[in-house]
Amino acid sequence: MSSVNGVQVDVPTADGVADAYLASPADGAAYPGVLMFMDAIGIRPQLEGMARRIASHGYTVLLPNLFYRSGRAPLLELPEFIDMSKASIFSDIGPMMAALTPDLAMQDAGSYLDWLSASPLTSGDRVGVTGYCMGGRTALLTAEHFPDRVAAAAAFHAGRLATDQPDSPHLLADRITAELYFGHADQDPSLPPEQIERLNEALTAAGVTYRAEVYPGAGHGYTQADTSRYDEAGDARHWEEMLALFDRTL
Repeated sequence: MSSVNGVQVDVPTADGVADAYLASPADGAAYPGVLMFMDAIGIRPQLEGMARRIASHGYTVLLPNLFYRSGRAPLLELPEFIDMSKASIFSDIGPMMAALTPDLAMQDAGSYLDWLSASPLTSGDRVGVTGYCMGGRTALLTAEHFPDRVAAAAAFHAGRLATDQPDSPHLLADRITAELYFGHADQDPSLPPEQIERLNEALTAAGVTYRAEVYPGAGHGYTQADTSRYDEAGDARHWEEMLALFDRTL
């Protein structure tokens, strides 16, 4: 693993400017790009550290603030350790999540991909995408809406991937050309077994190369070490699978 640099950057979008965190190997050379989508809690030291860890394996990683329309990160005052059993945090997050419609999220994703591809620190024509929680759903949608630009996409403890709504991501599976990996949370109310089955059926029918696994004992949010949902075994497994995916495809 190499040493990395992490800097704050601004990404122009159709609706303004998204603040973002950029992590890349410290030698200043160009490396394959990875677009990293945050969880609902938002950009904070935990996610920035994860971006640097990906970068240390030889990638240029862009971590945008998906809620930039509500302000620059951090949008919430967060303790060093976040107790996810306290409902107050979700009362602040909920409206921002609701405002980020799939159409707006994909409009923004195009801007993030443009910026990452244009960076002198990025090599290659296609990128990898990874996402957590709501970011996992965004990662899947990005692979569907930008099939010529996404070589691989991973989603961890993502929810609402195969709902009965007309904008459910699984309905666009036939657009995907990327290789996919899913690390589903165990007993996750945002992705019950029937949704996992529906998603798998759609991906298989579309001929997508993918693996979908449920991590036993790892609840929703298991990758986030600064929260009460953290699961060490699930997190270690997620790192192994995600980096192997990017090593195969980028």
